[in-house]
Amino acid sequence: MTAQQFADIAAQEMYREPGTDLDLGDALTQGRAVLGGGRYETLVCAGQVDGMPILTFTAPWGMDDVQWVAPSAAYVRFLASGLLSAGAWDAEAVASYVAACPGAVGHWSEQGIADLLSEGA
Repeated sequence: MTAQQFADIAAQEMYREPGTDLDLGDALTQGRAVLGGGRYETLVCAGQVDGMPILTFTAPWGMDDVQWVAPSAAYVRFLASGLLSAGAWDAEAVASYVAACPGAVGHWSEQGIADLLSEGA
């Protein structure tokens, strides 16, 4: 994805008009750039793969600043399937990891997630 494509997607999530380049400087050099107080107005550089930056956008608040809501089955299946398709972990490792994530803890068991993965197979 190009920087312009990323900027257009980010603009749409920020409820801004697409077509304007983002200043990625702070995100690339400092790992984070806050463009505003809205839901997806914080840019984060999560590292690099093959010399290319991995950029995303998220909310400016921290994990402990919000009330957790249990993820839906469709969302858990989507996340777990994506992790499984990456090929680094088997279904058991994916289920264990997802079940231990904030939001899923206390709502989704490893077996429940494994069942979702087997339903999608």
